[in-house]
Amino acid sequence: MIDTEGNQIQVDLGSSSSVKAEEDSIWYFTTEKFEGSRLFTIQANYEGFSEGVNSGDEIVIDGGMATFEVIEKVGNGLRCKCTDPGLLLPRAKLSFWRDGKLLGRDYDLPTLSTKDWSDIVFGISENIDFIAVSFVKDAEAITHLRDYLTTTSSKAIKVLAKIESLESLRRLEEIVEASDGIMIARGDLGVEIPLEQIPSVQKDITYVCRQLNKPVIVASQLLESMVEYPTPTRAEVADVSEAVRQYADALMLSGESAIGSYGMKALSVLRTTSTRMEQSCREENRQTLLHQRKLGASLPDQIAEQICNCAVEMADNLGVDAIFVYTRHGKMASLLSRNRPNPPIFAFTNDNSTQMALNLQWGVTPLLTDLSDDMEGNVKKTVELIKAKGMIKKDDAILVVSDIIPISTAQTIFQSIQVMTIT
Repeated sequence: MIDTEGNQIQVDLGSSSSVKAEEDSIWYFTTEKFEGSRLFTIQANYEGFSEGVNSGDEIVIDGGMATFEVIEKVGNGLRCKCTDPGLLLPRAKLSFWRDGKLLGRDYDLPTLSTKDWSDIVFGISENIDFIAVSFVKDAEAITHLRDYLTTTSSKAIKVLAKIESLESLRRLEEIVEASDGIMIARGDLGVEIPLEQIPSVQKDITYVCRQLNKPVIVASQLLESMVEYPTPTRAEVADVSEAVRQYADALMLSGESAIGSYGMKALSVLRTTSTRMEQSCREENRQTLLHQRKLGASLPDQIAEQICNCAVEMADNLGVDAIFVYTRHGKMASLLSRNRPNPPIFAFTNDNSTQMALNLQWGVTPLLTDLSDDMEGNVKKTVELIKAKGMIKKDDAILVVSDIIPISTAQTIFQSIQVMTIT
């Protein structure tokens, strides 16, 4: 996966790796270009950054790392006083506030910068599987990128939209529909909405993604303290558990594993906490029936959707030990995942891109295997495979779903549900 930078107003500290802003110190924010660094001077990367900013407004750095009050405008720059001291880091993001509310400002910057396009070209050459697009404003940028990938890449690269701005929240549904999946980037999102709203917004985004059958990743600051310390805070463990309780498809570490001293331990904490919470949800039978939005337009799609809805209800009511799904393109596996069944889903496919994409889906273990027109042979082979891995055993019950259409069959519906006992 590559993660684009996106176009945002950021600061440049020149040759300094970080600068401490002390309370009541006076600073000058400017777009003037100069070599090295200047005392109490911060460069902004966008010429029009000060447009519409008045004296008394606040500049917040990286969602609260430091805060400045605007004293006066000096040309295109801003003279400010530090009101909340903190550490300024290179490429920190700026947001502007007035009377406790974020200033909604349209800088008319494209979602994908020149550097982003260069990174995407590089990523295609490196055979990437996913592109996470930062600071998505609307569906148009996602559609444009997907069209570009269709013509330039032989591989089915999936496009994930990062929800991290007010613009993306206002156009959430159209962005979800246009994307292959969503990433809730809570760090940058917390810059633009009050912190106390983040849990409910996260829940709402997850619900919309489930309705539209798109995988959703919860990211940013899950175990932030583990960048420096070997154990997480109890609040962080509770945060991870809540994301699992909301039925997010995936959780993603960032700084914890990228620059932290305890990356593997952070991953272990994330895995064990998630697994325990999933078990707890099943034990308490907390799952409530999702009021399903009908997704299928054509009759075959509608049939597949209803088969998967019924299959999950059957699996839960019968208490089967696993769901096996055989799929070329992953559609039925994602529809099963959408219903959040109690038993695990094993998805068998003969397509590499499908296997990789299904890794994002909740509760799905995708496995690459040869599939033939002989469904009985497919089932026998994959049952032995999963038995060998110790994931099922003799006398376990499995529910089998398939959307494999034999080559010899005309383009008609060839989908089925079976329940069988492992011998």
